[in-house]
Amino acid sequence: MDELMEMLPFLIPLIFSELALMGFSLYHVLTHEKYRHGNRLLWVLLSFVSFIGPILYFLLGREET
Repeated sequence: MDELMEMLPFLIPLIFSELALMGFSLYHVLTHEKYRHGNRLLWVLLSFVSFIGPILYFLLGREET
């Protein structure tokens, strides 16, 4: 428990940035109709996969406007 308390100042920003990235990618997936690769269900599910899913969506799935 002491180790967790020591790491807490580093974990809070990491958790906040992960949740913000996930929220932004979910918002973008749900408000747009077209994707370069995959479909809406795929990108919604991948948005919940740590940092990797949202980053993959913004690199590979988001349609160019």
